[in-house]
Amino acid sequence: FFFFYSLQDQFDNLEKHTQWGIDVLEKYIKFVKERTEIELSYAKQLRNLSKKYQPKKNSKEEEEYRYTSTRAFLATLNEMNDYAGQHEVISENMTSLITAELTRYVQELKQERKSHFHDGRKAQQHIETCWKQLEASKRRFERDCKEADRAQQYFEKMDADINVTKADVEKARQQAQLRHQMAEDSKAEYSSTLQKFNSEQHEHYYTHIPNIFQKIQEMEERRIVRIGESMKTFAEVDRQVIPIIGKCLDEITKAAESVDHKNDSQMVIEAFKSGFEPPGDVDFEDFTQPMKRTVSESSLSNSRGDGKSEPKFGSKSKGKLWPFIKKNKLMSLLTSPHQPPPPPPASASPSAVPNGPQSPKQQKEPLSHRFNEFMTSKPKIHCFRSLKRGGAGPEDFSNLPPEQRRKKLQQKVDELNRDIQKEMDSRDALTKMKDVYIKNPQMGDAASVDHRLAELGQNIEKLRLEVQKFEGWLAEVEGRLPARSEQPRRQSGVYEAQNASGVNSCAQDRESPDGSYTEEQSQETEMKVPATDFDDEFDDEEPLPTIGTCKALYTFEGQNEGTISVAEGEMLYVIEEDKGDGWTRIRRNEDEEGYVPTSYVEVYLDKNAKGA
Repeated sequence: FFFFYSLQDQFDNLEKHTQWGIDVLEKYIKFVKERTEIELSYAKQLRNLSKKYQPKKNSKEEEEYRYTSTRAFLATLNEMNDYAGQHEVISENMTSLITAELTRYVQELKQERKSHFHDGRKAQQHIETCWKQLEASKRRFERDCKEADRAQQYFEKMDADINVTKADVEKARQQAQLRHQMAEDSKAEYSSTLQKFNSEQHEHYYTHIPNIFQKIQEMEERRIVRIGESMKTFAEVDRQVIPIIGKCLDEITKAAESVDHKNDSQMVIEAFKSGFEPPGDVDFEDFTQPMKRTVSESSLSNSRGDGKSEPKFGSKSKGKLWPFIKKNKLMSLLTSPHQPPPPPPASASPSAVPNGPQSPKQQKEPLSHRFNEFMTSKPKIHCFRSLKRGGAGPEDFSNLPPEQRRKKLQQKVDELNRDIQKEMDSRDALTKMKDVYIKNPQMGDAASVDHRLAELGQNIEKLRLEVQKFEGWLAEVEGRLPARSEQPRRQSGVYEAQNASGVNSCAQDRESPDGSYTEEQSQETEMKVPATDFDDEFDDEEPLPTIGTCKALYTFEGQNEGTISVAEGEMLYVIEEDKGDGWTRIRRNEDEEGYVPTSYVEVYLDKNAKGA
């Protein structure tokens, strides 16, 4: 009996141990599941990182990826995307080969464990029942034996007593015999029950319980083997993707080794080379002798020294002139007078006039002043055609350097040829469709495609004209056609701006140091716009806005080009302040404007007077 309850304790211990084994298995499943989540999150972050640094389509950033270094970076991003894919493979394989399999196995293990312990409890209950039957039979046998012994003793007492009748003695004897028979029956039953219990007990402890323990042991060993195999699979899943990850890293290394600094440098040169020739030497300007500084004398280009006068603005100039100036004002207003302004009349000093103007500032050295302004200023308008397009570049790309212009024109020609090919393909398809309709009228009306065919024909003709136009410009740039204008002379106020800045065939809106608008032309490049284009460009240009008013303190006779005569006391509009050269630009009416000495007028600047 003690051994039986000791075995019961072992069943409890085994039940606790097997439950602990299942808990360990479930804990490992949870660990693998969290690992798969980490792999998925890592892969997602890698993909987002790769996507974040991918170049945007149809953007300037995409053009930068033509260099070997940026292409290598792009290859790295693509390989990182594949690298992320391998981590997703790890997650998927661990989920299917470990998590899902172990989860299913745990359910089977729980059912098997439950079955085994149920059989063990059933065997224990059976042996307990047999034991109780044996105990009951034993107690009954013991009781019957005691009753038979008492009946025998009573019979013997009655038989020895002479006062007891014979009938009473016979009755006592029969009772004793009955008790002895009951005792014998109980003994036989007890003996049978004992033999049965011993047999059941032997079967229980030597057959049923060992079998149950053996099954529980095998179940536990299978669990241990299964978790070991899962751990091995855990490592194998990682090992399977190592070759592919190694290939990704090899591709990144290969992309890094493909970086060619010489090639990138050459691409930069090809992308930004202008095609301009370097500027010539700057002439020495002698300030020791008084001279009248004209436009041709202050040029930064090589002076011809042949005594030829500068081209008149009224003649057919081959270069473009500055915007915002009407044709009838160009000759007088294009440049301010370059000689120092005359002093006020001696009879009335400006200082004697209340709030009179200060004397003009000393004129700055023209060469250094203009060169500094050129280096710091930016062109406001790159080409006259852009004025009518709201600031967009010209159609012939004349605002670009020659080499860049050639590339842009070639790209445009290729693009137009592709468009023509698309339109021709569409026309051929419609023509075939029309033929099918003619042969099989039930399939459709052949006349229904005529309108579309006509449209395609018109589109193709327009595109061909565009191609011819751009091919003509391209031929000019490449030197296959003669230029449409002669090479102009450089005029004053020009200081190799086109050669230095890389701007071709396009005037730039800059002011000279003395406040005048000048004209930029190149000796190395030819102007592409005929003189008639200039007339069309400025017919409708608006005059410069007024920035204030002024009162003439003295009478001034404007005898030089660009000046205007004023009378004492006359009120005029100011359209340009003194730039430090002693001259102020004024306007009398819509057609009369020019420069007067700053010391001859009293200026009242008023921003609200703009557009008056």
